[in-house]
Amino acid sequence: MLSQSSISKIFLLALASLFFSCSNSKQLGKPQTRMSQLNQQQNSIMETANKNKASVKAFFKALEDENVEDLVNLFAEDANHINPYHSGIFPKGAKGKEEIRAYWTPVFPNFEGMSFNLQEVYAMEDPNMVFVKYQGDIKLKEKAGIYSNQYYSTFKFNKKGEIIEYVEIFNPIVAAKGFGLLDKIKQTVMKKNVTFRSEGLELAGHLYYPSDFTEGKEYPALVISGSWTTVKEQMAGLYAEKLSEKGFITLAFDFRNFGESEGNPRYFESPSLKKVDIENAVEYLESLPEVSNSKIGAFGVCAGAMYTVMAAAEDDKIKAVVTAASWLHDAEAVKLFYGGEEGVQAKIKAAQNAKRSYAETGIIDYIPAISETDENAAMFGPYDYYLNPERGAIKEWSNDKFAVASWEDWLLANPMPSAKKIDQPILMIHSDGAVLPNYTKKFFDELSSADKKLHWLETELESPFHQFSFYDQEEEVNTVVEEASKWFRSNL
Repeated sequence: MLSQSSISKIFLLALASLFFSCSNSKQLGKPQTRMSQLNQQQNSIMETANKNKASVKAFFKALEDENVEDLVNLFAEDANHINPYHSGIFPKGAKGKEEIRAYWTPVFPNFEGMSFNLQEVYAMEDPNMVFVKYQGDIKLKEKAGIYSNQYYSTFKFNKKGEIIEYVEIFNPIVAAKGFGLLDKIKQTVMKKNVTFRSEGLELAGHLYYPSDFTEGKEYPALVISGSWTTVKEQMAGLYAEKLSEKGFITLAFDFRNFGESEGNPRYFESPSLKKVDIENAVEYLESLPEVSNSKIGAFGVCAGAMYTVMAAAEDDKIKAVVTAASWLHDAEAVKLFYGGEEGVQAKIKAAQNAKRSYAETGIIDYIPAISETDENAAMFGPYDYYLNPERGAIKEWSNDKFAVASWEDWLLANPMPSAKKIDQPILMIHSDGAVLPNYTKKFFDELSSADKKLHWLETELESPFHQFSFYDQEEEVNTVVEEASKWFRSNL
């Protein structure tokens, strides 16, 4: 028989065994629960991924079926269609269902069919994003052949399974060739931020290079100047970029007191000081190893033409000149724009007072640079270029500041005597609808240069409203660039 103590030990061992068994049973149940949860999550991810991949395939089927409605209905209301390599000849994309519908509706009638071979369709780690690699084959109309390209696209989906972002990536060179548009692809512009000195001040500029630029080779170069109060990102930069595409190194810069350049008082307009800045810009170009020192020209539009001819009259390092829509005035001309003799004298007096106050207090008086409501503004009128953010009213320019002290320097400047001092080849481009056409003709007639040309554009716009077309409108700008580039190539 077992003793009482032996029975007690057996009982305790049994209890311990039972406790361990129950405890172990509970612990074994935990990983089974976690595994079940993981399986559910994985199934949910797979379900989402498969649903979104099915939507991607539906997208391409709608394209092949040329069914705009089926295509558009796959997108969320605020969806984005992004075409990052449009190269300026294809649409950039669309935002929202209506824009997406407008994007695709005119596409299908242009072709006789399209097919897409989906080579790879992957759901990413986030199942709401799908990556697709595919071959597109589009049959062109009138037996023009088949356009083929390799594509990569990403699709992002919301929780409803709607496309919220579609990015279409393709080779833009292949596309341009396929549609016969290769010559319209905008070449990449090589632009460099530079600085140079002018009478101790640091001036900021953009230096543009030709697309075929090669180290160790010398190129002709041009200093480009824009209208009064403006900065390098406006018409000066536009012409600098376009002329660089014609084979020139070009420099657009902020004159002292403006933009990113040094100089005080700020927004102080002085033609005589801007003339000096152009001369120093020419010296800067001379210092560059890539510039041919004997082939430096100067181009100016509007008031930039005034500063340019004043500089060319005194600087024989400027070998050729082109002006466009030149603003050239004298004491009589300014009366036409600034309130007659009384208005001109009032502005000169206000400038003298502003200069005196600045010398005494360091505070400069300002008026708006442009306004349709304030008659005291430097430019008063419906001049869209300066008022339109899509044109000249850019963030780098201050439309609310013109130093009152500028009036004396501006109104008393007289570029007309410079004509007799200019013996460089000079081309002047103008029209009856631009500003002060008779003054450009008068200046041209008085030029000493034996090699001069006046190119007159036809327009139905009245003076001075055609002036602003020379700043950024394609027809006028392209005409000026073609004529200017031919002139500089012949004379530099």
